[in-house]
Amino acid sequence: MTVVGTRGATLTEGRADFPTGFVWGAATASYQIEGAVKEDGREPSIWDTFSRTPGKVVGGDTGDVACDHYFRHADDIRLMTELNLAAYRFSVAWPRVQPYGKGPVNTRGLDFYSRLVDRLLEAGITPYATLYHWDLPQTLEDAGGWPERDTAHRFEEYAAAVHARLGDRVRNWATLNEPWVAAFLGYGNGVHAPGRTDAAAAFRAAHHLLLGHGMAARALREGGAEEISLVLNLSPVITPAQVDDPGAETSEADAEAVSRVDTLLVRQFVDPALRGEYPAEFLDIVGRNGGVGHIWDGDLATINQPIDLLGINYYNPCVVEAGPGEAADAAWPGSEDIRFCPADGVPATAMGWPIVPNGLSRLLVRLSDDYPEVGLLITENGAAFDDVVEDGRVHDVRRTEYLDGHLRAVHAAIADGADVRGYLVWSLLDNFEWAEGYRRRFGIVHVDFATQRRLLKDSALWYRDVITRNGL
Repeated sequence: MTVVGTRGATLTEGRADFPTGFVWGAATASYQIEGAVKEDGREPSIWDTFSRTPGKVVGGDTGDVACDHYFRHADDIRLMTELNLAAYRFSVAWPRVQPYGKGPVNTRGLDFYSRLVDRLLEAGITPYATLYHWDLPQTLEDAGGWPERDTAHRFEEYAAAVHARLGDRVRNWATLNEPWVAAFLGYGNGVHAPGRTDAAAAFRAAHHLLLGHGMAARALREGGAEEISLVLNLSPVITPAQVDDPGAETSEADAEAVSRVDTLLVRQFVDPALRGEYPAEFLDIVGRNGGVGHIWDGDLATINQPIDLLGINYYNPCVVEAGPGEAADAAWPGSEDIRFCPADGVPATAMGWPIVPNGLSRLLVRLSDDYPEVGLLITENGAAFDDVVEDGRVHDVRRTEYLDGHLRAVHAAIADGADVRGYLVWSLLDNFEWAEGYRRRFGIVHVDFATQRRLLKDSALWYRDVITRNGL
């Protein structure tokens, strides 16, 4: 077994073969790549509104055009075939399907996804559909958004409508993408759409997102869906000393800080979805931030629907320590006496995120140990760097090193017993990177946003070879 180092993404020597049937692919999200925000009956989402609000997105960028994928998806699928991708994870834009969040289905909007699915299947690529990747119809936000219970019911109806049209060809369905981000960056600290800053609303939003997941999963299963997943952004929560030494001892105060943040980031979502319960510590925190009246009898049973896979989006660990007297990060209600720390001594991406591959192996082994009833799929993993086109090439060595290090971490986790079924790189294309606009590039395919020209980066060519040999 190859041992992944604790510092950075340095390439590790040695062959690493992945299990037969391991799924290799790439992922994107609707608002980040599609553009065509006014085409074929689509109405505004919260990200249309947010990105057009001065000061919310770097450079005043919007997703109005993005990668123009709505019109160029056939060309993008040809790129996928060049890379030997076996799977493509995309998200469906709710305001294309139900422009006002409820009511009649917009056939023209669903037609786009039907064409996309048909072309993927013709190319031999398995479609992985995500129903919600943050583009809530603006009309539903105007009615209260995810802090309101009714939004979960509307999501159930929308999920059923999409499955009714695509379910004969799509077997892999994810309900939500990263409900922590949608709730706590969208409603807690306001750096994402819809830009609200209300801790109590964030906790209500998180619960109703989970409720919507359960309702949608039930509707998908009743409609005959073969494979259902929930996609979460998860990280190991560690102290600064544990970045370098996973076995480093910690003080009682730091251990309590780690436990509380893990409860807010991981167990707040995984425990209800897989065990039908919230941690007692979490309920105490919610009780101090608006109360628990939004959690109704029967909700947890609804949330706890059987799922086949847990989707894991991993970028970096969460590093914390006890820090009395410091103001809480607004995205972390209940963390008033906790300090969120940099990971000193390790390299970082252009986003400032520390590169710690062994954090992924730690996370995967922990999840398989604690929740053995569900398989794991890496639904996002990747890095932004300041790429430059030189002589018609993008020599993104650091991204290749990042991906190599994290794939070796996945391999190490599998060797340690983690039930990991596949890996979807984030992202296929450079795209609209939410509040960062177009200045941050995660793609393995370079996009010139002025001309929409695509260019395979060196990391894409490397990834193609990994897929071909099913290993490193």
